[in-house]
Amino acid sequence: MASSDLGRKERATAVRPADTDGASGAVRLENITHRYGSGADSVTAVGPVELDVPPGEFLVLVGASGCGKSTLLRLIAGFERPTQGTVRVSGVEPRPGQAAGIVFQQPRLFPWRTVGGNVDLALRYAGVPKGQWPNRRAELLERVGLEGTDKRRVWEISGGQQQRVAIARALAAENPLFLLDEPFGALDALTRERLQDDVRLVTAQTGRTAVFVTHSADEAVFLGSRVVVLSKRPGTVVLDLPVPLPRTGVDSEELRSSTEFAELRARIAHEVKAAAA
Repeated sequence: MASSDLGRKERATAVRPADTDGASGAVRLENITHRYGSGADSVTAVGPVELDVPPGEFLVLVGASGCGKSTLLRLIAGFERPTQGTVRVSGVEPRPGQAAGIVFQQPRLFPWRTVGGNVDLALRYAGVPKGQWPNRRAELLERVGLEGTDKRRVWEISGGQQQRVAIARALAAENPLFLLDEPFGALDALTRERLQDDVRLVTAQTGRTAVFVTHSADEAVFLGSRVVVLSKRPGTVVLDLPVPLPRTGVDSEELRSSTEFAELRARIAHEVKAAAA
């Protein structure tokens, strides 16, 4: 596909409104530094970092292993509090389970429950009335391409399908923020690409703000409307790049084969290697 053809399609650039930190799904990290341990044994994992993520943006954090990507995600999720600085999600300090739906590298499903049972548990914790569970469960499983699997056991479905269940579970609460920590790292290449397509579609359909952690430049460009590259530990922002590629109305293979995609992927890969050196 010619570069000019792709350029004429719908684009979604990373626009940063001046005052969005109180808006639903907005994320603000102000002067964040985080350390583990104390005294001579302390290690600064990340910081200082300043980031503003407006509602509806798909931000990808990319960098070498150990650069602090997952630490930032845990801070945004409210699993940890920063050593220094403030984190705000929709204008308030995040609390686990309240601010965001989260997908980890492993599905972390309950093996004694069925596929539908795992989704039902998420609906229960989200406070959805029990009478609404069947319809919501069916809607969520359909959204991730798992129609008709609600009665199957976890061990009866593939690893990729298990990760789809994890995504459905994270979407159950309809939180405005969607956090994903290298969720496809353990999957084969074909399954990984299929799930990338799914996540791209689901976030476009729901309009949720998303923060995604990866070490793959290819994945970062395909998924993100904005990519942030972190330096080696302690992680700081070395590149903050809008991704002006179409979010809708273009085939994924067409997108991946475009000149713009290749140029962005090469630039991010170069920055990641340079930052890790």
